[in-house]
Amino acid sequence: MSLFSLFRRPDFGALLQEAEAAGGLVVDVRTAAEYRQGHVPGSVNIPLDRIGAAKLDAGRPLYLYCQSGARSARACAALSRRGYRAADMGGIYAYRGTLER
Repeated sequence: MSLFSLFRRPDFGALLQEAEAAGGLVVDVRTAAEYRQGHVPGSVNIPLDRIGAAKLDAGRPLYLYCQSGARSARACAALSRRGYRAADMGGIYAYRGTLER
């Protein structure tokens, strides 16, 4: 691992395609108000402060995003500790598609 790999951001589009191909669940961990302002089509909203109590299918891969990538990283770590397969997509700012409202 090089020093520069520490600053590499996830490829949001590639992870979104991976989620679709794998039958994964795309989860927006922003607040409900942020989610209503615009989200990735087909995503579900489970705010970070509720992720610990979420009942999710343990066999289904999870793909998480937030605004900048900080909350999704925290949510991924929490879910991974609980045995879920969770991928951090980073921040929605990297999404290049149409937002759903």
